[in-house]
Amino acid sequence: MTDTTHPPLLDARDLTRRDRAGQILLDRVSLQVSARERWAVTGDSGAGKTLLLRSLAWLDPCEGEVWWRGERIRTTNVPEFRAHVIYLAQAPAMIAGSVEDNLRLPFALKRHVDRAFHPDAIQRQLDRLGKRNGFLARRDSELSGGEKQIVAILRALQLDPGILLLDEATSALDPATERQVEGLVTEWLAASTGERAVVWVSHDEAQRRRVADRALHLHAGRVEGETA
Repeated sequence: MTDTTHPPLLDARDLTRRDRAGQILLDRVSLQVSARERWAVTGDSGAGKTLLLRSLAWLDPCEGEVWWRGERIRTTNVPEFRAHVIYLAQAPAMIAGSVEDNLRLPFALKRHVDRAFHPDAIQRQLDRLGKRNGFLARRDSELSGGEKQIVAILRALQLDPGILLLDEATSALDPATERQVEGLVTEWLAASTGERAVVWVSHDEAQRRRVADRALHLHAGRVEGETA
């Protein structure tokens, strides 16, 4: 039973999805993510990991329910919900323009009107990741897949979401930079007063051990096990 006094940040209940042929893609998958938790979603290719993360962010709504801080998500409150729950794909979307244009983009949205872009803070993070010498001015067309992943992660972190849903979001990075990005996410989580969490999907078992304390294992769209 869910604790209504201190509900989880994100509570997915019996998420179910079938394709047009009736094949099960997700079968009554439930997941509760509480403050400061670090989850991994594991499973073979095609197990439903990406669909689950996208469903948690209400990008691919399924049968079942998603609750955020004790409130059920419906069409009317999706925009507010997405200000707090951010999904990052393996191949992030970029707009035509510079890195800085892409980092500034969210602040043009109504749901982030109370936030401000801080170029000095961004540059310090880029310095840690070895991205100096005019990286902010680089064009999107000049970026490698790993550099686009860096931009997407920094773009998300500066919005200070409640939950990050990372779907192979560091897969194109070299090992050293990947560790640095993991460090930034860990620091973001540790700096919380208790209202942040992260869910990772990664095919790298070593990374899963580094970034997650709990895991949900999927097989053919069904939960096969949960570890803590």
